[in-house]
Amino acid sequence: MSRVTRSDTIRRHLVDGGLHDLRLTEHAQHAGPDGHDVDGFALRQQYDAHGTYVVVAGAYGPNWLRTLNEVSGRLEEQHIKCTVLAEAPGVADHEVMVRWATSAELQARAADREARQAPLKSLLRQQEATAEHEAAGQFGLF
Repeated sequence: MSRVTRSDTIRRHLVDGGLHDLRLTEHAQHAGPDGHDVDGFALRQQYDAHGTYVVVAGAYGPNWLRTLNEVSGRLEEQHIKCTVLAEAPGVADHEVMVRWATSAELQARAADREARQAPLKSLLRQQEATAEHEAAGQFGLF
């Protein structure tokens, strides 16, 4: 079971990431993503299927899909450590459920990140080795 996720903490992370907080009422959030002149997000609290208090983040405005992607990307950054679920009970198309990530989820993300970065790291090591040999005057050896 995950620990309680508070909307104030999630709001701070999103605002620090450059997103605009619309501070919509829960009634306005259920009305849908359209009808807002400015792209932004709004938060509300609810209980998940396991009874843990989580945050639902909704994207609103003319380009709400882009905002939703920004919300998800920001909250799943390595230093924020949240899990974003698009498919959850009580969550509309323009919303995601946010909860704190478990240790297993964080370890899996780190392993995925390492696997994606491995080819680039290998290439950088090869380039550094070549540069060191060239600096030592060993051009013809490689």
